[in-house]
Amino acid sequence: MQRINQLKKYVLATYGACVIKCMAVLYLVFICQIAFSKTVTVSLDGPQKSIQNAINSASPFDTILVKSGRYIEFNIQIDKPLFIIGEDRPIIDGDHKAEIITIMSDSVLFKGFQIQHVGFSFTKDWAGIKIDNKDYCTIEDNILLDTYFGIYLKKSDHIILKNNVLAGIPKNEVNSGNGIHLWYCENAHIEGNEIRGHRDGIYFEFVENSKIIGNLSENNIRYGLHFMFSNHDDYIGNTFKNNGTGVAVMFSRFILMKNNTFIDNWGTTNYGLLFKEIYDGELSGNLFQNNTTAIFADGSNRIKIINNEFRKNGWAMNIFSSCMDNEIAYNNFISNTFDLTTNGTRNTNDYHDNYWDQYAGYDLDKDGIGDVPYRPVRLFSYLIGKVPESIILLRSLFIDMINIAEKIAPVLTPQSLMDERPKMKPNTYD
Repeated sequence: MQRINQLKKYVLATYGACVIKCMAVLYLVFICQIAFSKTVTVSLDGPQKSIQNAINSASPFDTILVKSGRYIEFNIQIDKPLFIIGEDRPIIDGDHKAEIITIMSDSVLFKGFQIQHVGFSFTKDWAGIKIDNKDYCTIEDNILLDTYFGIYLKKSDHIILKNNVLAGIPKNEVNSGNGIHLWYCENAHIEGNEIRGHRDGIYFEFVENSKIIGNLSENNIRYGLHFMFSNHDDYIGNTFKNNGTGVAVMFSRFILMKNNTFIDNWGTTNYGLLFKEIYDGELSGNLFQNNTTAIFADGSNRIKIINNEFRKNGWAMNIFSSCMDNEIAYNNFISNTFDLTTNGTRNTNDYHDNYWDQYAGYDLDKDGIGDVPYRPVRLFSYLIGKVPESIILLRSLFIDMINIAEKIAPVLTPQSLMDERPKMKPNTYD
C-alpha cells in the first residue's frame, strides 16, 4: 500500500490534475509498476556493495534494501522515485568529506539508516540528507550523527520527516548548522523527531501550512525552534528544553502553538518563547517552567494567550507596550519571581480570568473571582528593566514598600494594565 501511495503522488505531481479524468490509466500504471518492480539488495559481502551503484541500476519505484554494515560513501544522489530501506540500521559514513544524501526526485522513501560525519564548509550548506525542489518524499526512522546540517529542505513541498534522531556536536553558531532546516516549503509534516546539539533545532523560513508535532528539541546553541516569515503553521505537543532560547517566532502570521512545553531555557538573555512582529496567532495549553523569561513579546498583535501554565520562571511575561489587542486569559501564574513586566505606561491588551498566586485580594460573594482587580506589574520589575543591577534588592523591605505604594497609586506602571477578574483558584483545563 505504501508503494501504491508513493506512486500515486509521483504521478499526480508529474502529470497534474489531468490524471483525474483518466483514473483507469493511472491504476493500470500502478499495476504494471508493481508487477515489474524489483528489490535490489546491497551488502558488504554481496555482489552489490555500493549504495550509489544500486541506485544507478534501479528502475523507478524499485526497493533498495541495504543490509547492516558501515558504508563509506558521500555525495549519494537519488535521482528517481525509490524506496531505500536500511535493515538493522546500516551506517552511511561521509568521512567528513562532503554531503551524504541528496534527493533529486519526487516520491522517495528513505528509512532506517544511520548517517554520520558530514563534511564542513563555510560556503556550502552540506547536510546529512538534502531535498532540493522535490515533493512527496518521506524521511523516517533515521539517526543522523555529527552532521553540519541534519535534514535540509529547499523549495520542497509535502515532505514528511518522522521519528528521526539528530545529534550534532555543538561548537558555536558559526561552525554549526541547523538540525531540521526548511526554506521556501509548504505542507511539511515534522513529527516525533529528537534534535539536539545544533545551532537551531528546527528552522523555518518562508514555510507555509506546515505542522510540527510531538518533537523534542533540546541543548541547541541558539533556538530550539526558529521561524521567520512563515504563516499558517501549527506547533503542537513539542518540548523545547535547555536551549539558548526555546522558540523564536518572527515576522509571521496565523501561528497556532498548542500544548508545548518550554522548560529550562535559562541564562542572562534566554527566553522560553520570543515573539517579534507576530500577528493573529494563538498560544494555548502550553507549560512554561524554569525559564529566565517565559514569554518576551515585541510588536506582536491580536494574539490569544490562553490556558497556559507559568511556573517558576524569572519573568513569566515581558510584554512591550508595542504589543496591542492581545488577549491574556485563563492562565495560571505560580511561583514566578515576577509575573509580568512591560517597558511603558501604555496598555491596549486585555487581561482577564487569570490566576495569580501573588494576588492578595478577597472574594466576599464566593463566585471564585476576586472582588478587587489585580495589578500584576510590580514597580520593582519595571525598575530592573531600567537598572538590571538593582536585582540585588529583590528581597528587601524597601522594595516591598515601593511595590505597595505603586499599586495604590500607579505612576510609572500602566494604570490600565490590570486583571479585573482575577481567579481565586488555579484554572483547570480539559
